[in-house]
Amino acid sequence: MSWEQIKIRLPAKPRGCHLVTTEIEKQVPQLKQFSVGMANVFLQHTSASLTLNENADPDVRYDMEMALNQIADSLPYTHTAEGPDDMPGHLKSSLLGVSLNVPITNGRFNLGTWQGIYLCEHRNHASGRSIVVTIQGEKKK
Repeated sequence: MSWEQIKIRLPAKPRGCHLVTTEIEKQVPQLKQFSVGMANVFLQHTSASLTLNENADPDVRYDMEMALNQIADSLPYTHTAEGPDDMPGHLKSSLLGVSLNVPITNGRFNLGTWQGIYLCEHRNHASGRSIVVTIQGEKKK
């Protein structure tokens, strides 16, 4: 059993849901070393989130953002010191979560045909985002 842990950085993205599977795979070449395993993908932020969803139709990403805004943007928050988008971002982050467990098969994420990893950016003017990818599994022989 082998372990790898890699910290990567995604560039700043506008508010919304962004398909980032390929960006993550490119920054984690260690994936290719594993025949079977599990990757934990952990976002080190409280106003963005990670989720798995539709990877083909960009309308899904738009609709996800619209639905999250309907749920979280119009509440009377007390925490407003960092701007009006901060507390809704924290709520959205808690609703979706900041980590994913993704199986690895033959050196790649073993996602369903229509699945992709989304970075959901909940701030209007966010910086880049840091992600820690921890891999456990059997390396190729």
